[in-house]
Amino acid sequence: MQTINHVKRYINLITYDTLNCHGHLVDLQSPKVMGVLNFNEDSFYPASRIKAIDDMIYSADKMIKEGAWFIDIGAMSSRPGSKILSEDEELKRIKIYFSELKSTFPKALISVDTLHSKVAEWVLSHGAAMINDISGGMYDKDMLHVVGKYPVPFVIMHMEGLPETMQNDPHYENVVLSVFDYFTERIESAKKANIVDLILDPGIGFGKTIVHNFSLLHYLDAYDVLRFPILVGVSRKSFIRNVLDVNVEEALNGTTAVHMLALAKGAKILRVHDVKEAVQCIKIWEEFNSDNIVNMEF
Repeated sequence: MQTINHVKRYINLITYDTLNCHGHLVDLQSPKVMGVLNFNEDSFYPASRIKAIDDMIYSADKMIKEGAWFIDIGAMSSRPGSKILSEDEELKRIKIYFSELKSTFPKALISVDTLHSKVAEWVLSHGAAMINDISGGMYDKDMLHVVGKYPVPFVIMHMEGLPETMQNDPHYENVVLSVFDYFTERIESAKKANIVDLILDPGIGFGKTIVHNFSLLHYLDAYDVLRFPILVGVSRKSFIRNVLDVNVEEALNGTTAVHMLALAKGAKILRVHDVKEAVQCIKIWEEFNSDNIVNMEF
């Protein structure tokens, strides 16, 4: 048992190591939390919607104090049924909030959730630390080229279709293998665009049924062989609510339970609405897996 644990730790060291976020190195040997701020009026969780600068400053400050390493901002809702926002409208919204966020919290690692290369170009040139693309660079053919010009990570997420239609009839012969094949193709494309740091997101809730989502969670460690860190975004999503028969406001406990499952299967970044609870979840998981426990002799 000791030998297996030591080998796993060695693999993690040579696989995940650090992320270069515009010159700031982030060590992923310890999982990190990414807090979510939405600059729109239709994201599925109303409490995450930011309608004014003051609201954003308060929410970002709270997340940072509670332990968020990244703040992920987005102007477009990607809830099932939503339509793609035009790049000009998205950039108009992003500019206002991003500039204020960056000036108020100059050391904050700001990730921008966008599938438009024009938006990515502007935020990266103004100090964004990461691009999080729900299409994995598939929607905008210039996205990978733009990101490749900057020393930042790129999040490759899997999604079947687009938000407007993705939940109409999700179907896979084997969802785990389908996502694996998608990752291998997108990784190759990203490398050709000179993107060094990649993060893989299986896209739980994006064109997936409840069975698909739990299958991806159950076999999440199958993606370890790809040698890039895994990001999981499950916070308060409908598959949790449907299993527990609760509304979005009541889904925090279920979210924490799923976060623990994801950590046990190797997730390195948790994208969340509730930072404090996610940080506490990681602390419990790390204590459970501490050297004092796993190296105990009998």
